[in-house]
Amino acid sequence: MTTTSDATARAALRQMAATLAYRAAKVLRDVPPSFAHQAFGDATRQPVRIVAHMADLMAWGVSMAGGVTEWKPAGSDNWDTEVDRFFAGLAALDAELAADGPLAGSIDQLIQGPLADALTHVGQLAMLRGMAGAPVRPESYARATIEPGRVGRDQAPPGREFDGDASARR
Repeated sequence: MTTTSDATARAALRQMAATLAYRAAKVLRDVPPSFAHQAFGDATRQPVRIVAHMADLMAWGVSMAGGVTEWKPAGSDNWDTEVDRFFAGLAALDAELAADGPLAGSIDQLIQGPLADALTHVGQLAMLRGMAGAPVRPESYARATIEPGRVGRDQAPPGREFDGDASARR
């Protein structure tokens, strides 16, 4: 049996996972063919390695949700394989969060570990896309159609994209 506070926390985690999926899908689609292996400096991972790390984070999140903290780095240098692996891992994590019964893992650790880290890497990929000449259009994400359980590549189309910098002084 799931308590009300546990159900509320799970709902918030599922919204966070869906938000991650929406933002990641936007950054990962329509990339130039050379982007996956483009180098941006000795201290910066290639984009394909960032996506592989994001997939590893989702696998870690699934293990954490099950009450185990098991980190197993994996991955390849194939963009499509790693993007698929990321979304499959995110779907597996969402399924754990949607399941009945008590959550064996720590909600706090899921937020501060794999979910927050993956969101950081989505931002990193967005910045690298801009540096590669293939920027992602800004959007009012608070108004986006983001639905718990919708954690794959197939996301609602952007609703409120705009040009420029929303934080620029006018």
